[in-house]
Parts: sequence; structure tokens; C-alpha cells
Amino acid sequence: MRKIIFSFFIIVSIFTVNSQELNALVVINTDKVQSSNKQVYETLQKSLTEFINDKQWTNKKYKQQEKINCAFTIIVNEQSGNNFKATLQVQSTRPVYNSSYATPVLNINDTNFNFRYNEFDPLNFNPNNYDSKLVSLIAFYAYTIIGVDADTFALKGGTQYLKVAESVMLQAQSNGELGWQNEVGKQNRFALIDNLLSSKFSTLRTIYYNYHRKGFDYFSEDKTKAKETIQNNVIMLDKLYNVGIGNYMIRIFLDAKGDEISSVFSDGKPVKNTQKMLSVLDKIAPTYKNKWKTIN
Repeated sequence: MRKIIFSFFIIVSIFTVNSQELNALVVINTDKVQSSNKQVYETLQKSLTEFINDKQWTNKKYKQQEKINCAFTIIVNEQSGNNFKATLQVQSTRPVYNSSYATPVLNINDTNFNFRYNEFDPLNFNPNNYDSKLVSLIAFYAYTIIGVDADTFALKGGTQYLKVAESVMLQAQSNGELGWQNEVGKQNRFALIDNLLSSKFSTLRTIYYNYHRKGFDYFSEDKTKAKETIQNNVIMLDKLYNVGIGNYMIRIFLDAKGDEISSVFSDGKPVKNTQKMLSVLDKIAPTYKNKWKTIN
């Protein structure tokens, strides 16, 4: 899986500047398609970059250094005229207090990223109206990124943004678009936002907050205590296991955090309850077993 690493420095500033929320890198991979018009992809990449980065998605004032670093990687699998079948990888990171380290927050793969696009089509988002597949898809993930990021700074602090993502989902759903429907067992956009907002899975949002704000943000003050907090919250993932389609939400979390957890607990002095955490990780994410082997 492609990894995108962002350097993120916390800068203390007394000035408040109106700024858009996202600092997105957009990559379009066309290796799988034969097209005589490569220009359309360059135009699409430029348009998406401007759409994501220039739009103010919320009413919150963001300082320049508070922008959320993220990446949208589109892998085009098929093209027929102005119809595109693609896979989207959405990634975001969050700065760690008093550190240059950026911790990964989201790493989502959407295998049903299909859309229509004519070169130079304007990309305009209206939260009250459905515009197009492409606009809805990008807006949905923009608000999901902003919402989950806010959850890492304040307990359930991203609810208002996740609700906008839900509204985008409902509008697309009413237009019969694929990937937005409530289908039992499907790991799609409906499942993602429905679970994030469901009280049934509220534990996950608590984990996002504790793991980052009470764990990683305290690394510079007390590394052992920070690691214990992170470990306790990883253990809490066991509560989600086999709850509805909780396994999907666990996968969403560990697709972003798997390498990081392995790295954190492979370095330095071991903390208490490591074996309990390992037991939980082996149970809920056996496909990552090789990662967990490095934990001491």
C-alpha cells in the first residue's frame, strides 16, 4: 500500500488567519488505461486539487499550520468516454504536540470510486443539493477527514462535520448511486459514516480522542504514560469486535495505525499489559500478525 508521509510542525502564533481546512495532494494514476487524451487527467488533477484546497468547508477559522494534510490517490481502472471506474485511497495525518511527527489518522480504500467527468467541468459543492458523483464523493471524504481529525482533538468534536458527510451520503443515496446504499455486510461509504455516527460504535470515537490527545500528545512529557494510554485504547478495540460490522471500523483504524502501533511498541522499555494488547491485536487483526511480531 502506498504510504504518504507528511512533515508537520506545530508553530505557536498569536495571529488568527482565515484559511481553508485541507492541504491535499491529489494523485491520479492512469497506468491501467490506454487513453489518447492524457490532458483530461491533468485537468482533472488540477481541478480536484483546487476544489479541495481552495474551498472553505466549514465556518471554523484555521491557521495556516492547522490545515489538515491529506492525500487523494485515484487509480483509474477503466475509462469509456467520460465515464471512469477507479479506486480511491484517502489518507490524512495529524500533528503531534511538541513534535515534528505527523501521526496517520485515516487510510481508506474505496474500490467503487466511479464517476463521470468532462474536461473543464466545474466542480461546485452545495450541501443542500446533489450535483454529481464526483463532487459528492470528494465532499463526502473531505468532511469525513475534517470530522475524524476534529475527533482527535476533542471528544466527538467532529460530529457536526460528520453529519454533513452523512447528508452528502443521503443525497447521493436518493439518486441511486452505488456505494451509498444500506446493504447488509457491505463495507462502503454508508457503513463508514453510519458507524461513525452510531452510538453503537461511539467507543471508536473515544479511542480516536484518547489515542491522540491523551496518548501521542503527551509523548514529550511522559513517554511511558503516553504508551500506556495508547495501549489501553488499542485494547478497547476488542469491545468493537463482532459488534454489527465493527470489524470494518477496526480495519479502518488499523489500516492507518498498524505500522505506527508496531513501531511504538517495538521501541524502548516495554510497558505493562503488552501481552494483553498483543492478544487483542492477534484476535481482531490476524492479517497483520507479522506487524505484531515486532512488539516487545
